[in-house]
Amino acid sequence: MTTSEFHANPDNFCYRHPGRQSFVLCQRCMRTICPECQTQAAVGVICPECMAEQRRNESPAQRRARRSWGSRSMTAVGGRPLVTYWILGITTAIGLLQFLPGLGPLITDALQFWAGYLYPPLSGQPFEPWRMLTVVLVHGGFIHLGLNMLALWMIGQSLEPLIGRAKFLTLYLVSALGGSVAMALIAPGTPTVGASGAIFGLFAALIVIGRHLGANVTGMIIVLAINLVAGFAMGFNIAWEAHVGGIVVGGLIGFILTRTSRRANARFWWIGLTTALTLVLLAVVAIVPPILITAGH
Repeated sequence: MTTSEFHANPDNFCYRHPGRQSFVLCQRCMRTICPECQTQAAVGVICPECMAEQRRNESPAQRRARRSWGSRSMTAVGGRPLVTYWILGITTAIGLLQFLPGLGPLITDALQFWAGYLYPPLSGQPFEPWRMLTVVLVHGGFIHLGLNMLALWMIGQSLEPLIGRAKFLTLYLVSALGGSVAMALIAPGTPTVGASGAIFGLFAALIVIGRHLGANVTGMIIVLAINLVAGFAMGFNIAWEAHVGGIVVGGLIGFILTRTSRRANARFWWIGLTTALTLVLLAVVAIVPPILITAGH
């Protein structure tokens, strides 16, 4: 970031740290704040100044409740994307084990996804539906792993503190499920590995939420589009079906978040609608016409 860039568009930089670009707004003063300055609150994230003012205005009963229950919250505390770090650590560790001679192929075979594992009578494979999620743990090489983990780290820094740990993890897993469902529908005979479906889901949700908050998301949309078409333009062997599935599901979850966050019973609506979306995905993949299952192996 240069001085000229900041003066040209200061609204896209943290008001407390002008050298840090961000698209997240404090929900009380509507100023831009970076992940370090974000604190989760009932209305979304707020900046340190607004948090200090809020606590000064608390009643004695509110202070006791915050001390009693604040440490048990499932949302991100102090802007630390702990779920992002855990996913990064676990996925990277398994990815590195894939490079070990002899062990790597065993790990890949145990965790990769192929639609045949959902339809044993047609494929002769055991019924292993959990592979729709374990696919995010294995990758096709060091570059594949590195690019996905870099994207996860970059998106998680902003998105996890914004929506909270539990919702971020749910978004990641359901987006991964969406990617696997798309693979089963569009390319049922193709085995796949990688967290790309989940990553694209995070990206789509960030765009939807950013747009809802009034941020300029044009740049993010362009980056998403470039990544989506890169596999075709550069001839990479990329499972674009999983990317599309992740984008659709992640965008839907982002939409659910923006529409339920201000309701009095927001948690009920969030859990209910996200559960319904998950059940729809499972139902769709369960009724795939058998003719789509090709002899991929």
